[in-house]
Amino acid sequence: MSGKNKLTTEKKTIKAMIDIFCSAHHQTKKNTLCFDCSQLIEYANARLDKCPFGPDKGPCLKCEIHCYKQEMRDKIKQVMRFSGPRMLKSHPILAINHLIKEKTAKPKED
Repeated sequence: MSGKNKLTTEKKTIKAMIDIFCSAHHQTKKNTLCFDCSQLIEYANARLDKCPFGPDKGPCLKCEIHCYKQEMRDKIKQVMRFSGPRMLKSHPILAINHLIKEKTAKPKED
């Protein structure tokens, strides 16, 4: 998979997670986001676009650079904690790819 495709897949995954969360917590229709969740997805995509590791990045959880502001980091953690288990049902391929990447990634070494 090319670097551009990896980032595109990561963006699809985060969008799917935010869709699940927003639908359940903010009573929005599928593929429709509230203002706060729209802002969160824009922020997450901007962070992905500016990641210093580019397409070779590992999972943010294991990164030594935490580029999210604390407030946004807390929000994305809440989204992932809620949506992660539900992803297997609605987006199994994205979920499995995300789990594999998370489990096989090694922390960056100095």
